[in-house]
Parts: sequence; C-alpha cells; structure tokens
Amino acid sequence: MSASFRATSRVLLFDEQDRVLLFLQYGKSHEVPARWMTPGGGVDAGEDHDAAAVRELREETGLEIPSVPAPFAAYDFDADQRWHPYERGRMEWYALRVERFDPRPDGWTDEERVDIVRHDWFSVDAIESALEEVEPHDLVELVTRGLDDLRRREA
Repeated sequence: MSASFRATSRVLLFDEQDRVLLFLQYGKSHEVPARWMTPGGGVDAGEDHDAAAVRELREETGLEIPSVPAPFAAYDFDADQRWHPYERGRMEWYALRVERFDPRPDGWTDEERVDIVRHDWFSVDAIESALEEVEPHDLVELVTRGLDDLRRREA
C-alpha cells in the first residue's frame, strides 16, 4: 500500500439510550477546525479490519473486547484533504452496544494526546442539529444504519 491509500476501521459504540460516542479531534493540522468522529483508525500491517477495530477501541477508549461483529458497511472513499495526508481509503464500519463509560487515554499516542480535544455521547438528532464538522460527511446516515444493524442483532 502506498502512502496515498489507508485502510481504516471505524466503530460506533452505542450506550443504553442509543447515544453514540464521538471524539472532537484534529487531523493532520490544527490550522483547520477539529471534527467529530468515531473511535477507530488505520489497519496496521498484518491486521485485518476486525483486528484493527478491536485494537483501536482498546487504544482510543480503554475498552477491551475480544471481537467485533461483522461490519455493517464497507466502502472506498476519497479522503478529505483538510484532515488527512492520504488521498484514498477504505472504511469498514462496526456497531456495538456498551454501557456508557468515560474513555481512558492510557493507550493514546503522543499525537492523539494533542489532537483529541474532548469526547461526548450524542443522539442522532444531536449530531444532525448541533455538530458542525463531522467525519465522514455522511456520519448521520452511518449512525442510523449502524443502530438499525445493532437493533436487528439484539432482537
């Protein structure tokens, strides 16, 4: 893989009230506004998307899970150059139900300690009405699809 492509795993963590955990985080530069996004990140060499999702949750939230369910969405995308140094990527999306918790920064990289501004749990309505910058741009649709997938599995 070249530096112009990055595979990523993104995880929607839903609490008991169907609120989703988001981080307000900068990207490649603090010269553009931070944006709200889910836990997750790049797939490392030798990993598949599932393993990356488990690792990223541990690193970014402190949440230890043995595995993730099948992704509910997967697609290639053009990276938003305001936030990313790579041009193209592939995202695989996972949805999990958890008890609400406060993420622990124990596993954050030095870069994440500077780039992550805060976190909060949001309803779909709050994401639509209150958040200006989100990534990806269709986050509301993905949260809705992820919640539908989660509810189907819980039924």
